[in-house]
Amino acid sequence: MLNQVTELMYPAAALVCAAVGAAFDVRSRRVPNFLTLPGIVCGLMLHLVFGGWAQLGLAAAAGLICGLIFLVFWLAGGMGAGDVKLITAVACLAGLTHVAPLLILTALAGGVMALAMALWRGRMKETLLNVGALAIHHRFEGLTPHPSLNVTNNQTLRLPYAVAIAAGCALTLCLAAIQG
Repeated sequence: MLNQVTELMYPAAALVCAAVGAAFDVRSRRVPNFLTLPGIVCGLMLHLVFGGWAQLGLAAAAGLICGLIFLVFWLAGGMGAGDVKLITAVACLAGLTHVAPLLILTALAGGVMALAMALWRGRMKETLLNVGALAIHHRFEGLTPHPSLNVTNNQTLRLPYAVAIAAGCALTLCLAAIQG
């Protein structure tokens, strides 16, 4: 029983961190460093205290994996650096055993939210054309940001992605509770 509670503690802590990040992102369009750096340290320390050095290493690997995946999207101009740091923090908190569902469920939540936003704003056709333009651009230009279709352009639809990260954390916690 104690092991099950401990195992749910990690995705629960990740959800708290992500929810606070989402609140900041919705309000100010930024995820502050004073949340993400302590989130990373807290996650690593939680895993050290409750699982020892091996689990600390696995938590660091979780943060590295998620951070590097999101770094690719930041390099391509598709998200802000705060989102990269937030996913790194929540991955350190959640631990390696929760990385796959966290990434998959966050991506699914982000996709659903992006489609809903495009529909709500009446810009679905434009959004789909932009996705095609981005695919062509990145095929020939690599990870360089598109000249106009990037997070710095206020004319494009921009999703506060920390909300998708929080949704991914919530779904990961639910999945862990069901499986536990």
